[in-house]
Amino acid sequence: MIIKNDRNKQRLVRHKRVRAKINGTQDIPRLCVFRSSKHIYAQIIDDTKGETLCSASTIEKSFSGSTSDVAAAKKVGTTIGERAKELGIEKVVFDRGGYIYHGRVQAVAEGAREAGLIF
Repeated sequence: MIIKNDRNKQRLVRHKRVRAKINGTQDIPRLCVFRSSKHIYAQIIDDTKGETLCSASTIEKSFSGSTSDVAAAKKVGTTIGERAKELGIEKVVFDRGGYIYHGRVQAVAEGAREAGLIF
């Protein structure tokens, strides 16, 4: 019998393993990325208070163009970087969310770095 592995279940296991090592503080918050088949989301989170400081995604009304490619992910990265700079955040810890650091997840990270975030 062929048993098909659940990819999202495997990703959640990887995400738990990553989250055991990464924690966002008030000084250095966590930049969390979520990737779906149609959209990409990024949040900057303070884990000590349990609150989201700022966020950006491709579902926002101000976002235009394609929502599921690398260029859109880079736009989300630059947007989250600019919003973090407005709040006075310069350093973050990158949480890839159990995804491989490749493609759209990497584009978000590069966009945030270009906007001035350090990680």
